[in-house]
Amino acid sequence: MNMNGVIHGTALLASSMMLGRCLGALLAQVLGIDADMGGVGFAMVILMLAMTVMRRSALVTPAFETGIGYWAAVYIPIVVAMAATQNVVGAVRGGPVAIAAGGLAVAAGFAAVPLLSGRPTPRGIQGDD
Repeated sequence: MNMNGVIHGTALLASSMMLGRCLGALLAQVLGIDADMGGVGFAMVILMLAMTVMRRSALVTPAFETGIGYWAAVYIPIVVAMAATQNVVGAVRGGPVAIAAGGLAVAAGFAAVPLLSGRPTPRGIQGDD
């Protein structure tokens, strides 16, 4: 197996994470908040964009995919554990702004799926008439 591809895939994942965390910290600083504002989310978007560009340029090898796939499989339980430690009760007590921000983020995510997948939004259930 070509270990260079695995190392390159891992390096891309790590670079995406570092850049995402920096963007999250920068956003928090601009907003005057003492926390990371979406660094993990930024990292995943950066990784998806980088992979899309690299696939179109035919730069992704099977070993490269293995490097990213391994860490992606390990990463999901880590993100779940991180999310479980968030102070949801404190956010809800913080007022309607926290609830509105969460609701808007979920709505934006749902709205972005058809745009990012490249498929048109379904107009309704189409049956055999």
